Amino acid sequence: MMANDHGTVLATMVFNLVAPAGVIAPVGVELRYDSRNPYEISMKLNVGTDGQVDWVIARDLLADGLIAEAGEGDVRIRPRLDDPTLVMIEMSSPSGQATFEVNADQLADFVNDTYDVVAPGDEHRWMNIDETLSQLLSHNL
Repeated sequence: MMANDHGTVLATMVFNLVAPAGVIAPVGVELRYDSRNPYEISMKLNVGTDGQVDWVIARDLLADGLIAEAGEGDVRIRPRLDDPTLVMIEMSSPSGQATFEVNADQLADFVNDTYDVVAPGDEHRWMNIDETLSQLLSHNL
């Protein structure tokens, strides 16, 4: 682990929520990457008066989804076939589902900025395995 060299990347952008019948609604989103959790990206979606919705996704999933369909679970990401300037992000949970269109270049810039903090393949060097195991065991996971 590189103890004192931790870094964070923050980006704010607009995701376009694709509602039924093709209605588009802009949603402010904050993306955050922290080398203390080198495999994940957190997303805070501003949902107006209801506050925010937080999601955590794998950095590799976001990177892979920029170039090809990626994801098998609650989050799926893929380039939009008829418009390569956009990426589609589909999220589902027991509370519902949402599909967003996102500017591909902005998303790629964010991912590239995270690589400046922790290079792909070096994530394990930034983790404290003992601390992570202790957290997991304390939550009976």
